[in-house]
Amino acid sequence: MLSLSVLSVFVPTFLLVSLTPGMCMTLAMVLGMTQGVRRTLWMMAGELVGVGLVAIAAGAGVAALMLRQPGLFAVFKWLGGAYLAYLGVMMWRSRGRMAIPDTLASQARAGRRELAVQGLVTAVANPKGWAFFMALLPPFLDASRPLPAQLAALVAVILTIEFGALLAYATGGQTLRHLLGQADKVRLLNRVAGTLMVGVGLWLALG
Repeated sequence: MLSLSVLSVFVPTFLLVSLTPGMCMTLAMVLGMTQGVRRTLWMMAGELVGVGLVAIAAGAGVAALMLRQPGLFAVFKWLGGAYLAYLGVMMWRSRGRMAIPDTLASQARAGRRELAVQGLVTAVANPKGWAFFMALLPPFLDASRPLPAQLAALVAVILTIEFGALLAYATGGQTLRHLLGQADKVRLLNRVAGTLMVGVGLWLALG
């Protein structure tokens, strides 16, 4: 188990980081806006799996090897970024399953797997995330105690905080949709969501 002294520092640190707007949080807000919070949970599931994998790899020292292979990240970054940007353009044009339909009574339905893959790719393909966990986790690990138990406890805390932050952003996006959800403002809402999604794609590809 983690000591209270470790948790008292780790929890506020990671909470501040999670609540700071970033790629995954922006993606959660966009999907909350266009798909609703319930369906955005699938993206969150994929994102949390990705964050967990990156955190475990960073804690185990694997991240140092990964960061020495920039070609691996380049492939993930460009493919993932291009896909998200494409979805953003389709949203901006009020087309595709991610866009809000002109008739709000009919809900656009993105596939569950599609949403989960978006979250996973966004989390895993972000080199800054790998570097961040490499810098954040080691100071909280005690070399004199078993590593797996400590790492499992820290990752559990990370995923709990991350889920809360994603849920808050998705709820904010859904609230924005309700505020601007009149039929004459659907195109504007799609363009806002599409612009944000393109931004996430460029952020991922060029970050």
